[in-house]
Amino acid sequence: MKSSEVVPALAALAQENRLDVFRLLVQAGPGGLSAGRIAERLGIVAATLSFHLAQLRNAGLIQVRRDGRSLIYAADYRRMNALVAYLTENCCGRDTVAQRRLR
Repeated sequence: MKSSEVVPALAALAQENRLDVFRLLVQAGPGGLSAGRIAERLGIVAATLSFHLAQLRNAGLIQVRRDGRSLIYAADYRRMNALVAYLTENCCGRDTVAQRRLR
C-alpha cells in the first residue's frame, strides 16, 4: 500500500462514527450488512450514515453490492490488512532508513 492510499484511509477512520461503522462491518464478516441494519445497530440516522459510508468507500475500506433492493456494505479485508501491514511494516526495532534519520 502506498502512503497516498494510507492517508485517506486513516483520515476516514479518524472520525468516531466512521470508525464504529468500519469496526461493525469487520465484525459482520464478508457477508456485510445492509445500510438499514448498520443504522439500527449503531443508532445513526440514514442521511448521516450515508455520508459516512461514502467516506469509507472513497477511502477504499469498504465495498458495496446490491442485493435486491438493498445495498450491502462489507469491509474490504484485503485493504484493511494492507493498511495494518503498512503501519507495522517497520515495527519492532528493525533498522530502517527512517529510523537511521532520527538518530
